[in-house]
Amino acid sequence: MIIDLPRTSISEINKRLVQSRKDFGVITLGRVLTLVIDATDADVEDAITTANVASREHPCRIIVIAPHDGDEGTLDAELRVGGDAGASEVVVLRPSRVQAEHGDTLVMPLLLPDVPIVAWWPAAVPTDPGASSIGRMASRRITDSKGEADPVAVLRHLAEHYQAGDTDLAWTRVTRWRALLAAALEQVADQRVTKARLHGDTGSPSILLLGAWLQGTLGCEFEATYADDVRGLQSIVLETPSGDIGIARPDGHNATLTQPGQPEHTIALPARTLGDCLAEELRRLDDDPVYGEALRRWAGADSASVSIA
Repeated sequence: MIIDLPRTSISEINKRLVQSRKDFGVITLGRVLTLVIDATDADVEDAITTANVASREHPCRIIVIAPHDGDEGTLDAELRVGGDAGASEVVVLRPSRVQAEHGDTLVMPLLLPDVPIVAWWPAAVPTDPGASSIGRMASRRITDSKGEADPVAVLRHLAEHYQAGDTDLAWTRVTRWRALLAAALEQVADQRVTKARLHGDTGSPSILLLGAWLQGTLGCEFEATYADDVRGLQSIVLETPSGDIGIARPDGHNATLTQPGQPEHTIALPARTLGDCLAEELRRLDDDPVYGEALRRWAGADSASVSIA
């Protein structure tokens, strides 16, 4: 059920939320968080669909801020409940861009009481998420540098302004790669890694973050290469005295694992959907210091030893 509220106010939205619970049996019991989405310059329907997928694992109230370019004093809204809201209730706010600059004022009366607040920017990553109007309210701030025109510059800004609670979905996309590498390295007699070689899509922030993590964890050199016709991370090779450890995923679905002295193994490693990545980040509402360390390491002096071709 979608309820349109043109030229409305926050107080009227709250009244309709209460009424919808009575009319449609929507309850807030079991809601574990409030997810606030700044959908500026993003595809609003894609963002809502992704949040609805994640909400089936993490029931929540979803508040979407989707600015319009019209009358500065006009606030339109819509409520989505039932089948149009996944396991949540969705409030879509359509303020003017001037009103959207004060997103905290718009959102505050709509927050669920006594649950954490998570902020997500599916596009238009702010220079300093923790200092933004909705970022100041949130205990977790989720950005996505992958879709930015200059993801390298975005990562540098995120590193400069990093605060506990920040994370980026470019990091989340390589969670399974990190787990596979750690498991494979444990089976090698001499675990010293001299060089890590990564290959993937041009400008991939995931490759930069993963390389910085490997560099910091293993104390090795890091070489990144790119190709315009590749989608996502395609391969990783760790050079060790015992031989190379490699993971290659040329088709984006199945990976081949090679280890010294062992036959090749085929592993299911499909590219992760945006909903999967968002759901993973909503599982933990504390800080992710490993991400913070990888981000700062890449952006800091240690990144001088990174070779990018």
